[in-house]
Amino acid sequence: MDAFISFTNQTQGQDQLFRATKYTCMLLRYLLEPKADKEEVVMKLKKLESSVSTGHKWFRLGNVVHAVQATQQSIHATDLVPRVCLTLASLNLVIYFSCDPIIFVRSAGLASGINKEKWRMWAGRHYYYSLLLSLVMDLYEISLQMEQVAHDRAKREKSPSQDPLGYSVASEETEWLQFFLLLLFRSLKKHLPLLLYTVKNFCDILNPLDQLGIYKSNPGIIGLGGLVSSIAGIITVLYPQMKLKTH
Repeated sequence: MDAFISFTNQTQGQDQLFRATKYTCMLLRYLLEPKADKEEVVMKLKKLESSVSTGHKWFRLGNVVHAVQATQQSIHATDLVPRVCLTLASLNLVIYFSCDPIIFVRSAGLASGINKEKWRMWAGRHYYYSLLLSLVMDLYEISLQMEQVAHDRAKREKSPSQDPLGYSVASEETEWLQFFLLLLFRSLKKHLPLLLYTVKNFCDILNPLDQLGIYKSNPGIIGLGGLVSSIAGIITVLYPQMKLKTH
C-alpha cells in the first residue's frame, strides 16, 4: 500500500494511471462493441474514456517543463547519436505538449475559433517525430549492446577462429538469422531497461501512425499498445533502476 501511495503521489505515476485507464477503456470498448447486449456498457466506457482523456490533457499541461528539462539534459550526452536523437525528440515533445492547452481550450468551448483538428494533427505529427527519433536511438543502443555481447563472447572463446557465439560462419540464411536472433536475445536479456523502452516506444507510435494516416489501425490495437506502454511506464516509475541511461 505504501508503494502504491508513493507511486500515485508522483506526477509521472499519475500520468501513467490516466493513460492506462484511457487505453483500457478503448480496448474494452473495441472488444464489446460487436456484442448486441453490451450497448450500455460500451456507451459508459466511451464516456469514461472521453472524460479521462480530457482530464489527462489538463493534468499534463506541465509536461512541457519536463520536456524542456529533458532537452537541456540530452544536449550534454557524450555520444553523438543519443545527443542528436534525444535532443530532437525532446524538442518535438515540447511542441507536442505545447499544443495541449490550445486543444483543451477548444474542447472546453472557451475559444470556438480554434481549428481543433488542425492542432490535433500538428501535435500528432510532432509526437510521431519524437517517437521515431527515440526508436532510432533505441536501435542504436541495441546495436552497441549486440556488438559488446559478441565481443565479450569472442574474448572468452579458447580458439580465436571460432564464431563469437560458438557457431560456424553463417553461410545459410537460416543460420545467419538464428545467429542474429540469439545475439539480440542475449543483448536485451542483459539490458532490460533498453528492452522496456523499445517496447514502450514501439507501442506508443501506433497511435500517431493511425492518426496521421501513415498506417491505419483500429481502436483495439491502439488500446492494447497504449495499455502495454502505460504498464511499461508504471514499471519505470515503481522501479527507477529500470530507467534507460544514455551515454
